[in-house]
Amino acid sequence: MKRTDIAMIIFIASISMLLSYFVAKTVLGDIQNEAVTVKTVDAITKNVNGPDERIFNQDAVNPTVEVYIGNEGQQSP
Repeated sequence: MKRTDIAMIIFIASISMLLSYFVAKTVLGDIQNEAVTVKTVDAITKNVNGPDERIFNQDAVNPTVEVYIGNEGQQSP
């Protein structure tokens, strides 16, 4: 290889590195060192609350009951 070819490869590689740096910086954004507030989790206790009376009551629909639509004795051909 000639020296001009090596110089051209180095030049193209450096230009592509600069271009990829600026593209990545615009897509990903800058690193920001800001204070962030985070919610803390309550401690786990042995107390268990009962089920919600609005959902689990005597008048609620039982999803485990099979529902037949039409004549259940009829077989398909």
